[in-house]
Amino acid sequence: MAYDEGLAQRIRDLLAGETGVVEKAMFGGLAFLVDGHMAVAATGDEGVMIHVDEALAQELSRREGLEPMVMRGRPMREWVHSEASAASDDALLAELVRLGTTWARAQPAR
Repeated sequence: MAYDEGLAQRIRDLLAGETGVVEKAMFGGLAFLVDGHMAVAATGDEGVMIHVDEALAQELSRREGLEPMVMRGRPMREWVHSEASAASDDALLAELVRLGTTWARAQPAR
């Protein structure tokens, strides 16, 4: 399943001006790596997944439209996935991109 190009462009727009951003096709979606770390991705189901620390992932997963990321039946403890309807909310998307980018910038550069 292909990712939503419109959603990918919205993420690009939010990351405009950021240094160290690379796009890479992964997992049927389009990932945005920051300083070599996957921070956020437009997923194949028109949602978004972000990488944050485990505690924040648990907190975010309690919000409407957000859930823990599960890949091949395995929970990904540091990842959060949004439903397509949540990804359509500009303010929420901006927050998720910011959180994923902040997490990536806190990691040692690759």
